Amino acid sequence: MIFQQYFEPVTCSFSYLIARRRGGEALLVDPLRDQMDLYLDRLARLDLRLVKAVDTHLHADHVTALGGLRRRTGCTTMMGAPTRCELVDLRLQDEEVIDVDGLKLRALHTPGHTADSFCFVAADFVLTGDTLLIHGTGRTDFEDGDAGAQYDSLHGKLLHLPEETLVYPGHDYKGRKISSIAEERALNPRLNVGSREAYIELMAGLDLPPPRQMAVAVPANLMLGLPARRRGAVGGAGRARA
Repeated sequence: MIFQQYFEPVTCSFSYLIARRRGGEALLVDPLRDQMDLYLDRLARLDLRLVKAVDTHLHADHVTALGGLRRRTGCTTMMGAPTRCELVDLRLQDEEVIDVDGLKLRALHTPGHTADSFCFVAADFVLTGDTLLIHGTGRTDFEDGDAGAQYDSLHGKLLHLPEETLVYPGHDYKGRKISSIAEERALNPRLNVGSREAYIELMAGLDLPPPRQMAVAVPANLMLGLPARRRGAVGGAGRARA
């Protein structure tokens, strides 16, 4: 299997290229518009055909590459069913399976950071977006965030995965790249607060500044990250399932 993790240092964001084999079909998860050339280069070097690209949620800290990748490669763009982005091709349902060349990832609806937050579970790893970070969790204090819903997503879904499951997050701010469910159970202070009410209180007290790119990123991501001059030609909205 091909699994490549890319890091963008300005927003400390991760994106992921996944494929079963060289010369086959590929999936990109949480691609950034600023790294479009990198993705296209890697796809060409590995002789991969990008067939699907998905965002774990509507990002507020960077601009997505979904629209640009669709324009350049013809890939199908996907987000969770509750997304406010009307231009995405497919809206994923909870427990729906993404199949790329026989490589399967299970879509898991994990609201809390946003209402449309999803994680993607493979046989031995999970891509957690901004729901579960390494020794932390995604903030819940803007847009449609909900700390209680996030607690339920963490304790009702993600922490039920096998302890050996590797955790690949959407961000890390301390140079870390990978964790596991076992490590997060043991070392993540936000997973050991004792109760749902205590978690809500903890998250309400973080007092974090707004994401620096929020005013730009959210409107852009509602348009799949395409420049304003191309918005009338985005196309693809409501495309039938492949």
